[in-house]
Amino acid sequence: MALSRRTLLERLGAGALAAATGRTVVADTNAPGALPSKDFIRLHRNESAHGPSRHALAAMRHAASQSARYPDAAAASLRRTLAAFHGVTVDRVVLGCGSTDVLHMALQAFGGRGKTIVAARPTWDTVAHLARRTGSHTIEVPLSKDHSHDLETMRARVDQRTGLIYLCNPHNPTGSLTRRQDIDAWLHKLPASVHVVVDEAYHDFVGQSADYRTLIDRTGDPRVIVLRTFSKIHGLAGLRIGYGIAAASTATALRAHASSSDITLIAARAATAALDDPQHVRLCVNSIADDRQEFLNQANARMLRSVDSLTNFVMLNTGRPSPEVVEHFAGHRILVAGPVPGYEKYIRVSLGTAVEMREFWRVWDLMPGGHMHT
Repeated sequence: MALSRRTLLERLGAGALAAATGRTVVADTNAPGALPSKDFIRLHRNESAHGPSRHALAAMRHAASQSARYPDAAAASLRRTLAAFHGVTVDRVVLGCGSTDVLHMALQAFGGRGKTIVAARPTWDTVAHLARRTGSHTIEVPLSKDHSHDLETMRARVDQRTGLIYLCNPHNPTGSLTRRQDIDAWLHKLPASVHVVVDEAYHDFVGQSADYRTLIDRTGDPRVIVLRTFSKIHGLAGLRIGYGIAAASTATALRAHASSSDITLIAARAATAALDDPQHVRLCVNSIADDRQEFLNQANARMLRSVDSLTNFVMLNTGRPSPEVVEHFAGHRILVAGPVPGYEKYIRVSLGTAVEMREFWRVWDLMPGGHMHT
């Protein structure tokens, strides 16, 4: 059983659609084959189209019956499970309310006023937002032509003020990879004082690739922090549960900046159960690979190009200013992500259910010049 990805418009309020685009739009609810007008298709947050595994759902239901208890025991159990899963000691696991929470800890621990944070342009926009909250200044380095991190230019921007470098691999929003061998060579050249956060939110989608391997085996280096989340492949975005793996000394520094808000009992139990269901992960990975290929087939039929993706989303070159495309889709109750800095004619499209993707292409074909060329 999978939870629906779509959120009812009534719950979001009438202003949600306008907030997404910055303008007031009117949906076409009478279009042939359109979904019911109350439905709001979310293809802008890279959420799971498959939802949690049945084991995670069962764990949620059981945990709800125990919700009179504080979550400390469940959180400790999850940390032990994660430590065993990754082959590290428990003191190297840092839990957070989403990987965003652990990133914030890192920015507080190693950033701050007078410090700089080096990141790609574009990248996950939450990085710059959280950096500002800590008083850090963000230095942005454009991606390379192959959409990988420009590691040498990032290293060239490092000086005595640099507190942290952020890498997202696989990368959001492009879905591209930076080769593991390139990262290894680059790490050897970085000063001992500079910490590196490697965000592996989309790790599970990559599958077999000679160019990719997790950096968790490098977290014995006190500079390296790897982030993971249960929001993507495990379909638990609504529970806000993520974690970091780091050297014991670095993990201690991170936890010193943890908020007073613990992860919830339900989130801890669901995450523990999700880790114990590798079959669900395999099924989702295989299904998403098929969905991605179907998306590319539809794009090619319309003579559209995209960035090669190894994730559950695709960066699509629309051939026109992306705000126009985003507004067009919002007018038909579909949310897509854009504009993206440096990719002004691209939108990022999360891979939804089969019904949602059919609706996406139907709405695409309503744009002037959007119809199929073949």
